[in-house]
Amino acid sequence: MSHLEPLEAEEEHPTTTTSVDALRPDTEGHNLTVKVLSSHVVVTRPGRNPSANATTITESLVGDESGVVIFTARNDQVELVKPGKILALKGAKVDMFKGSLRLMVPNAGSIESLESSKLEPKVDNNVSLIEYELVPIVAN
Repeated sequence: MSHLEPLEAEEEHPTTTTSVDALRPDTEGHNLTVKVLSSHVVVTRPGRNPSANATTITESLVGDESGVVIFTARNDQVELVKPGKILALKGAKVDMFKGSLRLMVPNAGSIESLESSKLEPKVDNNVSLIEYELVPIVAN
């Protein structure tokens, strides 16, 4: 008879430090430091009932030395994502919207405002402008 040792719990989605130009469709667990270049509200909806909070969604152009990407912020995140701010995004994920990349931080991740202001994004490499097409793979 053998004795089994419990396995150590692993993170369900490990995080990795990455750069904007390395982002790929439907990936998650990214840690990035980015500068917010611009931001605008795309959705403002009242809560479903009087005690529910309103929903606010913004799209912002954020970037690092390798490129820029559209970042989607929701509700409490909106106050942190203001033009000129440097942000540490932890546990970010890439969503697809109409065939292009959108970066977002889910509830399990975090957004932290940093004091540094030396980050200059490479604005001529917008990875959200790359169009991706879903191609089904047919097995023989």
